[in-house]
Amino acid sequence: MTGRSTVATACRPTVSSSSMNAHPPQRHRGLFGRPVLTATIAIAVLAGAGLGGVALADRGSDTPPAPVWKLPQAAPATAPELESAPVGETITFSATGDIIMGSAPGKLPANDGQGFFDSVKEGLKSDLVMGNLEQPLTGDTGTSKCGTPPRANCFAFRSPPSYAGHLADAGFELLNTANNHSKDYGSQGYRNTVDALEGAGLKHTGAQDQITVVEVKGVKVAVVGFSPYAGANNLNDLSAARAVIKKAAGRADLVVVQVHMGAEGSGMGHVKPGTETFFGENRGDPIKFSKAVIDAGADVVVGHGPHVLRGMQFYQGKLIAYSLGNFAGGGNTLSSGGVLKYGGILHVSLHQDGSYAGGKFLSTYLNSTGKPTRDSKNERGLARVRELSTADFGDTAATIGEDGSIAPPA
Repeated sequence: MTGRSTVATACRPTVSSSSMNAHPPQRHRGLFGRPVLTATIAIAVLAGAGLGGVALADRGSDTPPAPVWKLPQAAPATAPELESAPVGETITFSATGDIIMGSAPGKLPANDGQGFFDSVKEGLKSDLVMGNLEQPLTGDTGTSKCGTPPRANCFAFRSPPSYAGHLADAGFELLNTANNHSKDYGSQGYRNTVDALEGAGLKHTGAQDQITVVEVKGVKVAVVGFSPYAGANNLNDLSAARAVIKKAAGRADLVVVQVHMGAEGSGMGHVKPGTETFFGENRGDPIKFSKAVIDAGADVVVGHGPHVLRGMQFYQGKLIAYSLGNFAGGGNTLSSGGVLKYGGILHVSLHQDGSYAGGKFLSTYLNSTGKPTRDSKNERGLARVRELSTADFGDTAATIGEDGSIAPPA
């Protein structure tokens, strides 16, 4: 199922398939030697009408590419300082791991979620703020995956649709829905989630064949979500994954991959070669997948799913963050004992040609009620990512400073 647009069909530019095939988008060298995406067709950039920069989903190879929507440009003056970068335009994005704001009806945060993200709001600021929304935003559709009464050891989460406003208030602009909880309340619950996000002016990605393109500071950024679950881009089908990334690279200057991959649990912090399984599910081969999409044109890979932090490495000059851990578990919906409580905010800065310009990791943790909390005093998540990176990736490990800076290996 692809995401639905808030824009009426009549607003879409009409472009014939034949004209697209005759003049495919190309990358060429522009000023300062940076590639610039060009095409002989006009792409409408619409603003206003309260659309908040919503990007439309790509609906398949036979459909003209969707319009690209500009994000509001408010300079984050207090955003974390990144590693110094060469002269030239750069785009900085921030990303988080798993977000569950609560589980209705009995496990919702205090004050109906008001101020839920206050502790981490400052640390999220960037040119494009992304997160992994691991729950539907819906009322009870009567189709919980856990049944009635719920089966033992089955978890179905939902928060009210109004909670999309809390995400927007925190500064999030794009949410990944390719994960194992987005359809906890069936297809209707997922459609309600899409409606709630779009109603709050938020973009989303993760449905099968969906390529979400946003324009940031004049640069087109494509974001594509993957998971091993039905209805999403399948991380276990590497041929299809390469194809959708190549398509994304043809439509944008930068390509960001969001991927829900890997086995879960407190003992799953290390990344090893090979396929990972959890309760009989094939959760993918994180290393093989990440390298495959980079070879196909991705500029950075942002992982989540194991519910613990994992290390980072560079491949072909591109950063792979294998898991950003638990970011929010409102109503104590996520385990917060030991290493399960630690997460973080990843900041990555890229040049327009996709080359790495710098990065930073900010530690967070789940407090006693599961709210995301900045860990600026102890930076425990940072220490864990540094340790895991060195242990798992050797001479390809990201060089992570005590200040959280992220650099390629020397």
